[in-house]
Amino acid sequence: MLKQTLQLRLGQTLTMTPQLQQAIRLLQLPILDLNAQIQDALEENIMLEMEDLPDVPQTSAETTAEIATIRAEDSWQINASSRIQDGGWNGEGRPVSEFADESGQTLREHLLWQLEMEDFTPRQTIIGEAIIDSINDDGYLSANLDEIAESLDRQSEISAEEIEETLTKVQCLDPVGVSARTISECIILQLKQLDAATPGLQLAIDMAASYLDLVGSRDYGELRRSLRASEEDLHEALALVKGCHPKPGLAVSPAAAQYVIPDVFVRKVDGRWQIEISQTGIPRLSVNQQYARLLRGSGDHAVLRTQLQEARWLIRSLEIRNETLMKVATSIVFRQTDFLEQGDEAMKPMVLRDIAEEIGMHESTISRVTTNKYMHTPRGIFEFKYFFSSHLSSVGGEDQSSTSVRAKIRKLVGDENPVKPLSDSKIASLLAEQGISVARRTVAKYRESMNIESSSERRKRPA
Repeated sequence: MLKQTLQLRLGQTLTMTPQLQQAIRLLQLPILDLNAQIQDALEENIMLEMEDLPDVPQTSAETTAEIATIRAEDSWQINASSRIQDGGWNGEGRPVSEFADESGQTLREHLLWQLEMEDFTPRQTIIGEAIIDSINDDGYLSANLDEIAESLDRQSEISAEEIEETLTKVQCLDPVGVSARTISECIILQLKQLDAATPGLQLAIDMAASYLDLVGSRDYGELRRSLRASEEDLHEALALVKGCHPKPGLAVSPAAAQYVIPDVFVRKVDGRWQIEISQTGIPRLSVNQQYARLLRGSGDHAVLRTQLQEARWLIRSLEIRNETLMKVATSIVFRQTDFLEQGDEAMKPMVLRDIAEEIGMHESTISRVTTNKYMHTPRGIFEFKYFFSSHLSSVGGEDQSSTSVRAKIRKLVGDENPVKPLSDSKIASLLAEQGISVARRTVAKYRESMNIESSSERRKRPA
């Protein structure tokens, strides 16, 4: 017979507050889209006001803007059959918008970059590449696990359990919800990123698992009866479900060229590197104190109280965004000082985990911060992701970064005799003489990534 008892346990958990959830969402927005979302908030929330007007970026030779790619925002809706359609939820009168990545990188490239940067074993990397190759532009897995198994080398004897385990790790990459097999799984993956104590979370997961058709048709009465939930609980769960992105892959996709503005400025002043967060184009927000005073001591005006809370959360979320950007940028600059002073050949190897451990954040958060964020330096404007590269061993024991090795390959090719260009094997040998251990096929991969032709194509006939 089971006996019920009470136990007191001490433990540490990471609590993701609503403010932190919002701050993480804001982290992935570039300045132009962030400013657009702030403007929308100013129009919708009477409790918000703008302290000052942002500077308008100029497109002259003196500006720090640089061409990059941009995509328009994408909104969505689930219809009664749980199919994905374009358009807003239209629920509660406020559509949900998502802003796409502007890095010009494809979803596949973005995922492969993380595969290289995070903790995947060599076997998991092979499986992960096959999984990523099966992900469509919307971010969904378009092949079943048996088909993925067939695409792998049979001699490797990769088991179904290994594929399932690797899929679980790929589903933890950014954007959240990627490689899901159904829209239900996609939303559940995003919901499970939230803290377990988030109000309405389990109800939202149950809703996503079985009742998305009722969400799409807005049959909230039947939805409440099916879930046996109160109106308040249902409202909380609906807000969580509608806050998810049903097409996570669209957040990372190339499109037409447009201007971007650096998020961080790096300068050397009196021999020391200094980092500043860009305020260009972003208005400073504050709570309208006149309206806030009217609510003191009054139990009425529930809508205004909700807007006051949302205003405070947005202001705090923007502060968290800037603090996180500053921590990440400072850590990058500290680690890559040699690059800033000497160039690509001095780039140090660095992966997401290095920064995550140093500033006490998860690797997926670092991925969001470094994607589509730009740093203005004396050497030019670089996306944060540019400073990350994998490790390559050297004879001297000090690892080389792949960026540094690419720069050395580019220099060797630039200095070669055009009549007798260097083969990939010769380049590997010359690098080995410098103490850098790199295979011929790796040289070929790096050369192709820099759009450098093969030695036979580079060869010029003597005059």
